[in-house]
Amino acid sequence: MAETVSTPATKVHKTDAEWRQLLTPEQFHIMREKGTERPFTGALVDNHEQGIYHCAGCQAPLFTSDKKFESGSGWPSFWLPVSPEAIQAHEDNTMGMRRVEVTCATCGAHLGHVFPDGPRPTGMRYCINSASLDFTQK
Repeated sequence: MAETVSTPATKVHKTDAEWRQLLTPEQFHIMREKGTERPFTGALVDNHEQGIYHCAGCQAPLFTSDKKFESGSGWPSFWLPVSPEAIQAHEDNTMGMRRVEVTCATCGAHLGHVFPDGPRPTGMRYCINSASLDFTQK
């Protein structure tokens, strides 16, 4: 059964100094400088527990375990966020390719990218860095 999760209505704004105090150096690089973790190294790539994936920066709910799937990409992959308002998509033309970046709608943290090669029913693959996520087991 799908779980209903509400998203925060208040935006979170912090300075780089505040983010550096809150996040690990790896999280800061990924979430605030649009970095990425190496594939198959993230703590949540092989997580199969039931629960909710939150933004590691602001704790906004982003994805649920019932929408996670094994993509073989090396990053946690989801076919649908908790709500359309939970994330934002941005064109990303860095690294010599055209991609769609996914950020947290609440705090603007870089999460990863979304690709149109996921499973049904959406056909989408939200490829998300483990370092951008906190997991709360059900």
